Amino acid sequence: MDLSNIKMIVTDMDGTLLNSNHQVSTKFFELFKELKKQKILFVAASGRQYNSIIDKLDSIKDDIIVVAENGGYAVQQEKELFSTALDNSKMHELLKIAEKIEGAHIVLCGKDNAYIKGDSDSFIQKLQQYYTEFDILDSFTNFEKEILKIAIYHSISSEHYIYPEVKHLEDSFKVKISGQNWLDLSHENANKGYAVEKLQKQHQITPDETLVFGDYNNDLEMLSKATYSFAMENAHPNVLEVANYKTSSNDNYGVEKILEKLIISKNN
Repeated sequence: MDLSNIKMIVTDMDGTLLNSNHQVSTKFFELFKELKKQKILFVAASGRQYNSIIDKLDSIKDDIIVVAENGGYAVQQEKELFSTALDNSKMHELLKIAEKIEGAHIVLCGKDNAYIKGDSDSFIQKLQQYYTEFDILDSFTNFEKEILKIAIYHSISSEHYIYPEVKHLEDSFKVKISGQNWLDLSHENANKGYAVEKLQKQHQITPDETLVFGDYNNDLEMLSKATYSFAMENAHPNVLEVANYKTSSNDNYGVEKILEKLIISKNN
């Protein structure tokens, strides 16, 4: 495995760059200094909202590209690169379906803010791990603001309790199980692979020059855009099958170990 030609690194956040305590390691930030010296483009790509990603990577925010909301919103140095919003009529169409799912909690995800209904204090506490900015509404009925994604949470399993109720939407929308408890509904082009491909074209970077890390089903498209695609040891079986390589778990510095190898290969 020769990583000496890598020009762009793309990593997922939860379950990948973040450990189980939702923290980025000090080791990563030390390695990032070397990546910056090598002029390697670094992209944080997550289902999280933009503000939440920046909260985790604040010290390097001006040196990276952030792809938020599963590819629906890309920002560099506080300037929007591109976004892919849901049509409002289609948003309400999806809401009618989502609100019928037993045990589900809905989050409407905008560029700078999220919106929920305040019917569960325990869910609000959980939400704060992923969303730093959100408003609590009485109802979604007359909601007309621009939305990039509808995120749906189930306390037990999104794959078993939400996906069966929305899988029929896959012909018209992007339906993504993005974590143990989360499923996302968005525009068909709002996915991390679409975002990575746009960035590759903008910066004239090939798949052979791209390194990608992921752990869950919302990472599948972007893993397919890189020759050097890595699944975390803790990844979903679908990701382990698709990725060309495997690294250690997010709690065992899986991303950092590969970045160390990249830096060594660049310096040789």
